[in-house]
Amino acid sequence: MSPSSRLPRSAFDALDLALAPLDAWAERRYPGGASTGQPVHTVYVPADRAEPGLCAAWGEQALSALDTFASSPEALAAATGLAADEVAGAWTPLRARLETQPIADLRIDLEDGYGDRTDAAEDADALRAARVLRAESQAPGGPPRGGIRHRSLERATRQRAVRTLELVVGALAADGDGPPAGFALTLPKVVDERQVRAYGRLLAALEQAHGLPHGALPFEIQVETPQAILAADGRLPLAPMLDAGGGRVRGLHFGTYDYTAAMGVSAAHQRAQHPVAQLAKGVMRLAAAGTGVEVSDGSTNRLPLGTAAQVHEGWRTHAALVEGALADGLRQGWDLHPAQLVTRHLVNIVVARRTLSGALTRLAVYFAATADGGAQTAESGATLDEPATAQALAADAVRALALGAASEAEVTAGAGVPVERLRAFADRRVA
Repeated sequence: MSPSSRLPRSAFDALDLALAPLDAWAERRYPGGASTGQPVHTVYVPADRAEPGLCAAWGEQALSALDTFASSPEALAAATGLAADEVAGAWTPLRARLETQPIADLRIDLEDGYGDRTDAAEDADALRAARVLRAESQAPGGPPRGGIRHRSLERATRQRAVRTLELVVGALAADGDGPPAGFALTLPKVVDERQVRAYGRLLAALEQAHGLPHGALPFEIQVETPQAILAADGRLPLAPMLDAGGGRVRGLHFGTYDYTAAMGVSAAHQRAQHPVAQLAKGVMRLAAAGTGVEVSDGSTNRLPLGTAAQVHEGWRTHAALVEGALADGLRQGWDLHPAQLVTRHLVNIVVARRTLSGALTRLAVYFAATADGGAQTAESGATLDEPATAQALAADAVRALALGAASEAEVTAGAGVPVERLRAFADRRVA
């Protein structure tokens, strides 16, 4: 018999009433972690080099680099510094990924990677970008996501940014289909939430002018200035930026080289894992935690090009960067060259396979212990997992499936629950 409460019902009602505005705000502001559908990378290609068939061509070039410089699992293990048995296990899904869907997120660049152009040239390349995005979104094995990065909203480039933006949006809207699924814009060199708010209003005006539904133009904030991390008045402005975006902000992307240069790091020491970069990315993750906004690492400018020794060095550098980012909880980064696709997908597959067995074992214990609505206890298994940790384990298993690192049968047998239940659990909000 449960003990009775001496509190009147009105006390509970008053508590609910007092906290109702907070409940509504928290549910809106913190809907949960980023989706299991976050891409492993964003590939940046200058607009003047973008052509239909780009993604398939990158996959072919990546396979060519693999066949030329590491034609066997043993050779690739030696080239990347990864364990031979792990590379052997990842070899088949790696080649399948490069053959079928080498690029997960394509960003056609009309900013720093594109350079200074005449207005006529940039107009033509903006229209080219729209054609390529449409073609790639419809091609077999095309990227699930795509978009452009245009120039910043700084005074000197503002008008050009808006002109490029409208050319791309107008061209995508002209055929009646609107932007392809997974479309997003990248807003560079953000220093203040007022830029984000003004940009959101501009995008709403573009949607209205071109007959697009409200919210059809989401965007990512590129964090590449110290002012985006610490404002002049001492505030941490990234969290207000997410609010200023009015629900349009889909991601925070780190700009490795602009940021470290602005922090006074010499060119010889600029890298994604420099302490000033790690601090900035920690703040990015704090701002995005629980919001559903994705956080992406930046790039490395050490490309796997040249002699076999130089390619192997580039692969080792990139593999270490990707593995370190995954360990830090950063599941996405930038890639700038087809040969980087080898190590991007390889490391993601290796890490997924490395952790999958333990994750499935713990999930089986968790689901068995909580099958009747109870909680896991110390007697349930060697690891006592909280619901949030179990959800993270489920998300890891779902990502392994998406990477081709595991089969549905393997995951179902290991976790003891159907894959669809695992997917639903991974993407739901855990109280």
